Amino acid sequence: MLINQTGYELLIWGWIALACFTFIILMFIRAPYGRHLRPGWGPSLPARAGWIIMESPSIILMTTFFGLTVSRWNDINPIGIILYVIWIAHYFHRTLIWPFRAKIQSKNMPISIALFAVLFNIINAWINAEWIFSYYSYPLSWLYSPQFIVGLVIFILGMGINISSDNILFKLRKGGEKEYTIPKKGLFRWVSCPNYLGEILEWVGWAIATWSLAGLSFALWTIANLAPRARSNHQWYQENFSNYPKKRKRLIPGVW
Repeated sequence: MLINQTGYELLIWGWIALACFTFIILMFIRAPYGRHLRPGWGPSLPARAGWIIMESPSIILMTTFFGLTVSRWNDINPIGIILYVIWIAHYFHRTLIWPFRAKIQSKNMPISIALFAVLFNIINAWINAEWIFSYYSYPLSWLYSPQFIVGLVIFILGMGINISSDNILFKLRKGGEKEYTIPKKGLFRWVSCPNYLGEILEWVGWAIATWSLAGLSFALWTIANLAPRARSNHQWYQENFSNYPKKRKRLIPGVW
């Protein structure tokens, strides 16, 4: 526990306010990585290395808190273990599997973007790890609470959507193809970015399962980052493909 609980909660409210500000900024400025990469953001590094570096703090910090906490527990807390496992399941995939499956071997990423992401992941992982392992002790009955069950189901559903949507994108560019094409399978039939929808569902599920201000802040940050990104990708598809499906939405089927 690095600060008292009052200071910790005030910090999270400030973190949420920053997420809202970031959402507004990103609705007007396309983050310069992936298909939206452009000059003017300083030196770059290989995209694969950038993804591994910027996602690693989420594994390192959460594992550090978990390890320190387990060493102090008289009785193993199963809720803490389950929450740790689902967090690591996402970030193990995002850090050590996705970068090697994605067709990004010839792409670069601005170092500035990677550093911003490292800072975000340090703060976000610390906030959530502090809640789970320092500020709140979940009773065993939490295992069969409606919040935990619903949240866990939503997280698993979101992770499934995220990974299956990524798999569709990977298959579009077999054999080292560099050109983008229109994805047409799975949830891509209805929205431009179901992979982002899946990730948003993951962290909404996390917020519900933890029933915490820390979890809520992560869900809001995910929306603040990925909703504008979905809007940008949708516009990019429309600008680059004259035959792009006109009824396809950005992120939420039939809604937006």
